[in-house]
Parts: sequence; C-alpha cells; structure tokens
Amino acid sequence: MKVVILSASTGGGHMSASNALKDYLKSNSVDAMVIDAIEYISPLLNKTVTEIYEYMAKKNPLLWKMMYNSSNKKSLNNIIGKTNSFIGNKLLPLLESCNPDVIVTTHPFTTEMVSELKKNKKTSIPLICIITDYAPHRTWISPNVDAYVVANENMITPMIEMEVEPDKIYPFGIPVDDAFFNRQDKKKLMNELKLKSGIPTILIMAGSCGLANIEKIYKELQSIEKDFQIIIITGKNKKLYENMQKVIAGEKTDIKNKILAKISEKAPESMKFIKQYQNKTDTFRYPKNTQLIYFTNEVEKYMSVSDLILTKPGGLTVSEALACNLPMALYDAIPGQEEENANFLVSNNMAVKLNSCEDIANTINDLFSNSQKLHAMKYNCTNFDKSESLKNIFNLIKSLIK
Repeated sequence: MKVVILSASTGGGHMSASNALKDYLKSNSVDAMVIDAIEYISPLLNKTVTEIYEYMAKKNPLLWKMMYNSSNKKSLNNIIGKTNSFIGNKLLPLLESCNPDVIVTTHPFTTEMVSELKKNKKTSIPLICIITDYAPHRTWISPNVDAYVVANENMITPMIEMEVEPDKIYPFGIPVDDAFFNRQDKKKLMNELKLKSGIPTILIMAGSCGLANIEKIYKELQSIEKDFQIIIITGKNKKLYENMQKVIAGEKTDIKNKILAKISEKAPESMKFIKQYQNKTDTFRYPKNTQLIYFTNEVEKYMSVSDLILTKPGGLTVSEALACNLPMALYDAIPGQEEENANFLVSNNMAVKLNSCEDIANTINDLFSNSQKLHAMKYNCTNFDKSESLKNIFNLIKSLIK
C-alpha cells in the first residue's frame, strides 16, 4: 500500500499532522510520504503564500479576519477553487510517478487541487481530507473528497449545511504523534526535567509570538502570590529566546536601560554613575522558578508534567495538549480559525481565554485558587479522547482501497 500526504507549510500544524500520520503508517508497513505540495509546484509561490499568510495573521489580523470570513462564502470560494484547479495540474507528474493507492490532504489548497483533478477525470485516486482546525470553513470543502476526518463531532452539522454528505464525515480527531498519548511516570519525568515536585507547573508555548507579549505575560505571572514554576518553550525563535534569557536573569530590557545606553554614548564621563545605577537595579530576579527551552523534540514530556498551558490556539498545539489531558489558557488567537478553535475549547470547558495581559494574573490565580475549576477542565480534556485517531484513519484508508 502506498499513501501520499499532500500538505503545505503555511503554519506548522498542517505539516505536523501530516508527519504524525506518515510515521504511524510507516510503523504499520505502509509506504507513506509527505509532500509540501505548494513548494513542489513552485518554491517562489510557496514563499509568497507563506509570507502573505504570516504578514496578515501577525501584522494585520483584521485584514486576515475579513479574508477568512469572505472566503467562507460560496461565491468567493468558487474563485479560489478555479485558481487551485489551474495550479493543481502541476501535481499530475508527481501523482503519476508515485501512483499512490490513496491521497491524504491536510491543507485546504491541496484538497481543492486534487478534487479538481478528480473532477476533470485526470485521476481517480481516493481522497481523504484531514481538517486541522476545530470548526469547518468552506475552503476545506470540495465536491470530490471521498472522506473528511474532522476534529470533533460538533463539526458534522455545519459541514452538512455546506453540502457535505454525512456518511463522508469522520470525527476521529486531528492526528498527533502517539508520544502525546503515552502516559509516563510524572514524578520520574519531573526529576528528569529538573522540576520541583509539589507545586503547580505552567507551560508557555511561545515560538510564534512577539517578544513584547511573552515578556508581559511572564512578568504578569510573577504577581501571583501562589508558588508555582514556569516552563517557556520558544521553539526556533532565537530572538525571543535571547530576549527571555535576559528577562529571566533580571537584566532590564525596558526603555530605562535604552535611555541609559544613549547617555553613555553621548557622555562617556557618566559611565561610572551608570554602572553604579545598573548594579543597583539589574540584580533583580523574578521569584518563580523558570526553565527556558529553545527547541525540543520532546514537547510531550513538558506537557505531561504541566498543570496548565498558556498558548495560542493553533489546531495542532491544541490537539497535543488535549492528548496530554492538559487544560489551556489561550491568548493572541488569530482572527478566524484560531478564534473558532478557542471558542470550541472554552464552550466545552477545556480552556479559558486571556483577553489581555492585565487579565492574566487574575485568571490564572483564580484557576490555581479554585482547584475544582482546574480539575473540571482537566476532566473534560480527558473525556475528549481521540487516542484512536491514527488507528481509525489507517482503517479508513484501507477501506477506500478498491
């Protein structure tokens, strides 16, 4: 059996879900490969699409929200479909050379491309679309998809309203690596990761966020009187990692230090005074024990030992946290899909929203002061059991092979 998984690198979740599925299929003796379809078609196009997405999502979220809402209308979505149909023809040589038994897509663009190829009788390979968010959007919906794998049961009704046949919708959950479902001994893990036992642990997933927000969040957490420890994972955001190193060490990064630096440049004779001043002010250390991680392939370990995660509500991070039964505090949701992810989690009492940096201390303090609230959130995360997702997708793949 051969499976080709077509994805795209706009946002990390699409590729991560693809790789989780690929690894599972390979472990079951399936010839599986992940291909960044837009990169395959045109590296320049991929770079352009990725940069446009990142610019709108991070720098101009209101524009992104407007586009997200507009593209959820059938008329505009038809235009997007025609564009993807034209581009998708360039996938034909790939599909002909690989000759897979099943195609799996984890990005709306790639789903539309293959759907159009099937519509035009250029391929008849079964197509499975995995929607990597917690609410449906019309860009994911294409007429020639044989099966949709979705994150939750709540997505079924709105997808039927988008004219998807109900027997094509499978609420198996977004695929994540099996490591997130493996329960390890928490005490042993705490020792391995050099964390204190007996106090709560907050995990901050910070890789895709700006410097200012993470610094503000970290400082706001310090005002909570309850004793707890903090883990910050910056991912491959080197600038953020270096900035947080200074913040955690007590080196001031505020405007005051910038002014002092300017004074020293203009008036070297003032250096003695400045050094004395800095010696008095820069020795401050934040009271909460903190571990700063640049990049790790063992996120599941840090999630497993944590009591709460502060994160943006990206589809894959959310799925990994749910797999670890980890309640969430959500911030900086990108308008559109991340807002809808957050709404699903909050409405099912698996997460709380942090509406502003000033709101953080009160919300987190309330959770830690009321153990029943946090316990209820964890209970709901545990009940949202998608541990059979990869197995179920594998069985679905086998069922579509004629």
